[in-house]
Amino acid sequence: MENERYGEPDTRISLSLACFPGASGNGSQRLPREPAVSTACSCSGRGRGPGDTGCPTMLRMAARTSATTPPGAPKTGLRERKKIQTRQAIRRAAYRLFEEQGYEATPVDQIAAAADVSPSTVFRYFPTKEDIVLTDEYDSVLETGIRARPAGEPVVESVRRVSIEALRTMSAQERGELVQRVRLIREVPAIRGRTAERTAQDAVMLTAVLAERSGRPADDLELRVISAVILAALQEAMLHWGEGDRTTDPEAPVHRAMDVLARGLTL
Repeated sequence: MENERYGEPDTRISLSLACFPGASGNGSQRLPREPAVSTACSCSGRGRGPGDTGCPTMLRMAARTSATTPPGAPKTGLRERKKIQTRQAIRRAAYRLFEEQGYEATPVDQIAAAADVSPSTVFRYFPTKEDIVLTDEYDSVLETGIRARPAGEPVVESVRRVSIEALRTMSAQERGELVQRVRLIREVPAIRGRTAERTAQDAVMLTAVLAERSGRPADDLELRVISAVILAALQEAMLHWGEGDRTTDPEAPVHRAMDVLARGLTL
């Protein structure tokens, strides 16, 4: 694919699926257990929201489970920590009630009582009941993680490494919440509809990051296609995990999904 007009050769990110690791037919390299290193694309193409958007794509679902402050990020203040604790209390009370009596049968005022807050407090943190499932305070982990990856690393590899690292940091409780989130997205029409809306927001974020790395405009069609494909692949990976034996490692379907993209969508 001809892309010489976009930026300098040493700062471009590959915008062709054929440029991702493994596209040459040798297979893509799995994330090692030791610290990640830069994996440059082997072909000639190589290179380089503020606030809680509530994007519920599976990529963020993985990233959001880690409460670890990204390296170099400012330390969270006391006030913000209290807000995080309140959001977590509401969310965990909601998940407990959803598990016991079902999503539709659980009104917001019941969630508020279980979290020991007022209904107005619940709505201040979560505008709708669906948002309790689809938003939290760690959405920026995804964007921060991708921005921290080496500029010359293929985008699929960057997403793979950020996602896997987030999954590895999950506690047992966080993994249980991820299982519930996947199940609710699959089973509740209102949440599925809200998911589609927020996935579009997530695609805008990923496209913006890729635009910065590639030097292309943020409305570039190829960037938008790549972002949509990556997010769809991750979503299907997590849904596949959620529909199967959820006691297994969720890393495996993420690797498989990224491998499909890395080899250029061939069977």
